[in-house]
Amino acid sequence: MSKKIVIVDDQFAIRILLREVFQREGYRTFEAANGPNAIELVKTENPDLVLLDMKIPGMDGLEILENLKKISPDIKVIIMTAYEELDIIEEALELGALTSFTKPFDIDQLVREVKNRLGA
Repeated sequence: MSKKIVIVDDQFAIRILLREVFQREGYRTFEAANGPNAIELVKTENPDLVLLDMKIPGMDGLEILENLKKISPDIKVIIMTAYEELDIIEEALELGALTSFTKPFDIDQLVREVKNRLGA
C-alpha cells in the first residue's frame, strides 16, 4: 500500500502542483484548503505525512499543527511558508514539525525530504 500525504494550502495552484508531483512519485494524496478540512482528513485518512502551509485564513498553520498533534502525536509534518518568519518556524518546530520550506521552494528538494522522512 502506498504512503499517504495530506497537502494543506489555501492556494489551489500549490495543492494541484504538489498533488501531481507526489502522485507521480507513487503517493496517495489528499488536499485541504483550510484547517477544519485538514483536521478531518487526518482523522479519516491517518496520513503518513502532512505538508502544511503556515498562512491559511481562518485557522493558521500553528493552530492546525497543534490540533494535528493532539489527534496523532507522532504525525510527520513539514511546514511551508511564503515568508522567512523565524519565530513562526521555530514555534512550529517546537510543536513537532520536522522541518520547513520557504516558498517558492525547490520541488525536487521537497520530494527528497518527503522520501527521506517516509523511508522511501
